[in-house]
Amino acid sequence: MSFYLGLDASTQSLTAVLIEAGDTRRAVVGTRSVVYDTAFPAYGTRHGVLQSADPLVAQSAPLMWVEALDRVMAEMGRLFPAEVARLAAVSGSAQQHGSVYLNAGLGAALGSLGRTSLVSAIAPVLARPVAPIWMDASTAAECRSIAAAVGGDPALSRLTGSRAFERFTGPQIRKFALHEPEAYAATARIDLVSSFMASLLAGRPAPLDPGDASGMNLMRIDDAAWSAEALDATAPDLRRRLPPIVPAWTTVGPLAEYWRRYGYGPAKTVVWSGDNPCSLIGTGLVREGPIAVSLGTSDTIFGLMSAPRVDPDGAGHVFGAPTGAWMGLTCFRNGSLARERVRDTYGMDWTQFSAALAATPPGNGGAMMLPWFEPEITPTVSRPGVRRQDLDSANGPANVRAVVEAQMMAIANHSSWMGVNVDVVHATGGAAVNRAILQVLADVLNAEVREFDVTNSAALGAALRAYHADRLVSTGSASWEEVIAGFAEPTAVAARPVPANVAAFAALRPRYAAFERANRPGV
Repeated sequence: MSFYLGLDASTQSLTAVLIEAGDTRRAVVGTRSVVYDTAFPAYGTRHGVLQSADPLVAQSAPLMWVEALDRVMAEMGRLFPAEVARLAAVSGSAQQHGSVYLNAGLGAALGSLGRTSLVSAIAPVLARPVAPIWMDASTAAECRSIAAAVGGDPALSRLTGSRAFERFTGPQIRKFALHEPEAYAATARIDLVSSFMASLLAGRPAPLDPGDASGMNLMRIDDAAWSAEALDATAPDLRRRLPPIVPAWTTVGPLAEYWRRYGYGPAKTVVWSGDNPCSLIGTGLVREGPIAVSLGTSDTIFGLMSAPRVDPDGAGHVFGAPTGAWMGLTCFRNGSLARERVRDTYGMDWTQFSAALAATPPGNGGAMMLPWFEPEITPTVSRPGVRRQDLDSANGPANVRAVVEAQMMAIANHSSWMGVNVDVVHATGGAAVNRAILQVLADVLNAEVREFDVTNSAALGAALRAYHADRLVSTGSASWEEVIAGFAEPTAVAARPVPANVAAFAALRPRYAAFERANRPGV
């Protein structure tokens, strides 16, 4: 029997998935999750984000993630002592684009883990006490500067796979270097959340994989190497501050001695990746064709690409895939938080929300909403606010349908650049348990929607990446189809498109696109 652990450091929580992958048994052994807000209230986060007077600023607390890792590893050791003692490998997933700034004491602190608490060891090496995360929209000026330096957004997109986005790490680093030059000068290393967390596990500075590094506007997408042109446009002397980029199946080293206190053996620590690349594996997308839609804090649509096709409109992204190929992705900030806002506005629970959605007609009689409760990233909307067309704000059920239909039509409209003829959708994320929402998704995309038993596809994908890396070391080869078999496979058809509904949305989608365009100027 061989056991593998996958961790997912998301915006709001840290989740662990333990799997057994052997010749006779392949199964999820157990999971554990801690929600930051409730588990660590002293940090004062809301949905995992520190409160800010500026609505464009979104930051979190790196030490909160450190505490969460310590607690989850301890609880997994307590719940599954025999399994973690025989753990073969561990890897992880982390919210993309978030950055952690560390001083020159990092190496010594990691090397001495165990002499004090994990938080006490890491606190002195933070060159910046906060970490900007993917929800931040405060770097518009930095985006313009970086893009102009490399020849414009189309040129940057061809170079790095994405135009300059406010949440991407490159613009965030530039803002830090410009506005806090002394703190930047004291920064010896800039980690992504993924490499920061992997370093804590391995007890040594960890590298980045191409999947997460490509979410920085700093990596050349064609050869997975740092772009000197992009680095020079971002901040002075940046290259020495960044971790190296290595293949996604690279072993960083064994688990640090620190983790022995919780019963862990010297398992391989495999380089972490971003949540989106890990979800690619966790939803079984190891070949070009099927598409996944993740309905979580943000909503995303993504799929594997055998060649890097770049979005000419600049809304989508090309990231490295854990398979060594590429993945296309379009992300929408107003995901579950927008659905929750509508639910709460009309005093509903999720059962009532689903009933209201199912009771209203597809197409909503032409009533539409732009659910930009927070600044939106696809399309770019800096000033949040809900826009309605032919929609009575007092009509709760109609607003429920309007928010869901808007999100699904935006997903469809802003993903056509991938060039994939979608016929199957793998649904994941927290809202993937809601059949009424999945029915709208099926009708808008005109595709069968399939569900998974494991809703945290990022943590599962991380565990499968650990399994893949271990197999490569032990046998010299490992096909991805073999790795995902029995794990990342849909268990049931959740929704099938209804022809009449498909026709209704085919007519409504151009109207929604026009409504969206008309409301973007000046926002």
